[in-house]
Amino acid sequence: MWKEQASVHPRDRASLSSTCCDYSNTTWLVKVKTAHTMSHILQSRGGPYPSTTAGLGGLPTILPDVAICAVFLVLYACFAATNMTILQLNQRKGHKFLLSGMMFGFCMARITTLVLRIAWANRPTNIRLAIASQIFVNAGVLLAYIINLILAQRILRATQPRIGWNPIVRATYKALYFSIGGALIMVITSVVLSLYTLDMQTRQACRDVQLAAITYLFVFTSLPFFHLAAAFLLPKSKDAETFGEGSMRSKVIIVTASALLCMLIAGFKTGVTWSPPRPIQHPAWFDSKACFYVFNFMLEIFILAVLTFSRIDKRFFVPNGSNQAGDYTRLREQGSSVSKAEPSLGASGDDTNATEKV
Repeated sequence: MWKEQASVHPRDRASLSSTCCDYSNTTWLVKVKTAHTMSHILQSRGGPYPSTTAGLGGLPTILPDVAICAVFLVLYACFAATNMTILQLNQRKGHKFLLSGMMFGFCMARITTLVLRIAWANRPTNIRLAIASQIFVNAGVLLAYIINLILAQRILRATQPRIGWNPIVRATYKALYFSIGGALIMVITSVVLSLYTLDMQTRQACRDVQLAAITYLFVFTSLPFFHLAAAFLLPKSKDAETFGEGSMRSKVIIVTASALLCMLIAGFKTGVTWSPPRPIQHPAWFDSKACFYVFNFMLEIFILAVLTFSRIDKRFFVPNGSNQAGDYTRLREQGSSVSKAEPSLGASGDDTNATEKV
């Protein structure tokens, strides 16, 4: 009896199989339409959308990220207080060295970065916090890159005045300072735009922009070495000068050490960016938290230690108003009394930043 009920006519089997196939096809079409509808809804919302590729440092968590960030936050706060104290004490003596202020700004930017990462660890689903954190990770270290170039620039102007003070070279410095700001804007724009679109062509274009910007920043970190090479490999100039305290050798060691650390940071980021994107579930070794904290914050602490404890405010100080070859010596002999009313980065009115005459 059960066998009779279980038996099915071959014609009915074909009909049943056809029905199952139709049902399967219908289900597949429904899933496709549903996915398309969800994609359309997401696009209409405009994002931001969570990243599907692995990123440097990964998603922060309470343990261990908050504890590590807290330690680095204290270190940056100490260096910020130290450099601000040096800046204020020097200004009271009429010794204007605003590079200490830039180092203070660098520390404050990193404190903001760490605070954002701690907040992101407590709210891991907040994509806007993730975007802000990524922006500050890329932005803060640029000040260290600029400081190294300024220090190397002063060595070149002292050892090879005709080259260092050449109008074309001065115009090049101005272009470099503006271009590093442009590279930062490119990185920020591409990062934000890539998280606010689902269009693959747009995301690829954003990646291309990031590759170009990060490669330029890596090249920028190598510029101090070209300055040092020109300063000491070319025939010694008869008009060579001295500036600041300490020997020229000690100045070269300081710039070399700081520039090497910056180049290591930029080189690592460049290599990571050029590597093929990996799924977020299968990150590469360089996406680990250890690499993130070592090649960002730990190396930056070393840079701050080199620049702060070597007292670059004394070793790399140049007289106020230095605008041409011979000013380092002439104005120093005059007691650095020229242009005291105008602050500068060191405090030269020329080898400072892009906002002053270069």
